[in-house]
Amino acid sequence: MKKVGIIRGDGIGKEIIPPVVEILNSFAPLEILEIEAGYSKWKKCGEAISEEDLEILEEVDAIFKGPTATPSGRGTFRSVNVTLRKHFDLYANVRPIKSYGVKYGALRENVDMIIIRENTEGLYSGIEFSIGNLAQSVRVITRRGAERICRFAFEFAKKEGRKKVTLVHKANILKETCGLFLEVGKEVSKEFGGIEFEDMIVDATAMRMVRSPENFDVIVTTNLFGDILSDLALGIVGSLALGGSANIGDEKALFEPVHGSAPDIAGKGIANPVGALISGGMMLKYLGFEKEGEEILNAVERSLKEGKVLTPDLGGNAKTDEFLRYFESKLR
Repeated sequence: MKKVGIIRGDGIGKEIIPPVVEILNSFAPLEILEIEAGYSKWKKCGEAISEEDLEILEEVDAIFKGPTATPSGRGTFRSVNVTLRKHFDLYANVRPIKSYGVKYGALRENVDMIIIRENTEGLYSGIEFSIGNLAQSVRVITRRGAERICRFAFEFAKKEGRKKVTLVHKANILKETCGLFLEVGKEVSKEFGGIEFEDMIVDATAMRMVRSPENFDVIVTTNLFGDILSDLALGIVGSLALGGSANIGDEKALFEPVHGSAPDIAGKGIANPVGALISGGMMLKYLGFEKEGEEILNAVERSLKEGKVLTPDLGGNAKTDEFLRYFESKLR
């Protein structure tokens, strides 16, 4: 039996994570260990996640997490996501972007790409300081970090039967940091002769992603660029709520929907659980339940393609629990 650490998170996380965990547990034998983390815990305890929480999560095989809120500006706390990624060295962020036949809000159809971003370096390294009216942030790119994320992307593409890897950078301006990332990516690509390789400047990538997203297969990039491009891509397919993600290290992985805690709709029972379901399917596959994970993902696609029961963000009027019941009817 696999151990899974559960973090419900804030806002709508408390509404979508428990029922999705129940579905996952009906598919695979999971031992559940639950902890509280996020903004709501910080308000009660003065810390968003404790050392004791991290010790509990050290013992699990994977972490399944809802969205956690992080206040902007000084004097608050470090993001729970960043804390977990750093603590467990979850260096690879994997976000599948698929159109699923959704019509409402979608700009393009036939989108099926994977965005893989380096998760522990770049401008999210957290190295910032201020001197008077000057504030600076240090962008960190190491050869080791670049090599392992690029190799992860190519190995992922090979395993999933993908044909092309696009490395996204800004090496024409950020000549040292992006220059190193591009240099290492080119070196790694030579080890994977059966997979097409191209590199693309990030602003050109954003434009082409809107105009012809079907031309992208696997994208590998740095932390900030990947964060922005993945949200752009989800906007193209119709909703941020269609995004699941994996944060993978050599020894542990964390799975979570990519959307925020959505305090404006929390408590209304209308949150879209699709991102959590996709993340859950990805987690089951990671834990060795390949067939069960694929069935979760296939049922998501069947549910969305039929388009009969959809939450308001996708143009429907279904409640969260109504969509989940419909989803369960599509499980085979």
